[in-house]
Amino acid sequence: MNPYVRDRISRKLDTLSDERLYQILDYVEFLESKYAEKSAPVANVFTRFAEGVEDKLRAGGVAVSTVSETMGFLNKAMGVLNGVAQTTMTVAGDVVNAAKTAADQVGAPPAAAAHASTNATPGTQPAPLEVPPTPPSAAA
Repeated sequence: MNPYVRDRISRKLDTLSDERLYQILDYVEFLESKYAEKSAPVANVFTRFAEGVEDKLRAGGVAVSTVSETMGFLNKAMGVLNGVAQTTMTVAGDVVNAAKTAADQVGAPPAAAAHASTNATPGTQPAPLEVPPTPPSAAA
């Protein structure tokens, strides 16, 4: 999108009430459905949820001021949830890195050596394990 047009539209929108902004949103969505040259980017789960709540409130005839206030609360909650999600991803990455570092420090036997110890000579079976005889006192 042309940044100059975006800025000009934004300046014009700043002068309008929330009620008029919702009318403009409806019109923009109509134009998008008819004339969009490319598909809109997919919103994250939190945004889709908030937009769904907003649409339900508007369809239910809730006052615009109430919808705006509700969306303000939802946006704050989404900010918190996005922060939690980001922190969780960071912690998970740290755990993975720590596990890799620990695995590298401990080391693992090479796969060829482990395979060679189970089959000393190719084509022969390994010797069976001998089971020690059971003492007579344990059998009774």
